[in-house]
Amino acid sequence: MTIVKVDPFRELVAMQDRIARLFGDEYLRDEDTGVRGSWTPAVDIFETESHDLVLKAELPGLNREDIEVVVENSTLVLKGSKKFEADVKEENYRRIERSYGTFHRSFTLPNTVDASKVSAEFKNGVLTVRLPFKEEARPRTINVDVAA
Repeated sequence: MTIVKVDPFRELVAMQDRIARLFGDEYLRDEDTGVRGSWTPAVDIFETESHDLVLKAELPGLNREDIEVVVENSTLVLKGSKKFEADVKEENYRRIERSYGTFHRSFTLPNTVDASKVSAEFKNGVLTVRLPFKEEARPRTINVDVAA
């Protein structure tokens, strides 16, 4: 089953964009079109062959200093901030489609995850968090002796 993030305002923003294109951006230029304030980075979560959970979050344009990863009370929290580029004056922009501002994502960890061994790596705009299972939660093979 695919998990789909629902954004009730996405259709309104798309409609505003279509109307702006119809009449021209100058007539419907809104100072706050949802691109600043908060945003939600895309996240994939999967299980590896070695029975660890891996979370990958897309954080383009961020530096390591802009990201915080916290594990507390069986919850993984990702938070940070993507700053608006100050080298271009805001009034010089014709269109702003990239999202800026703070983000905060939290995920409840299963009790099979060993929170003391969680690790994170940030490379090429992708944050990878490895959540190893506890040793007792990993599958193991049991040899069965055959009685003669």
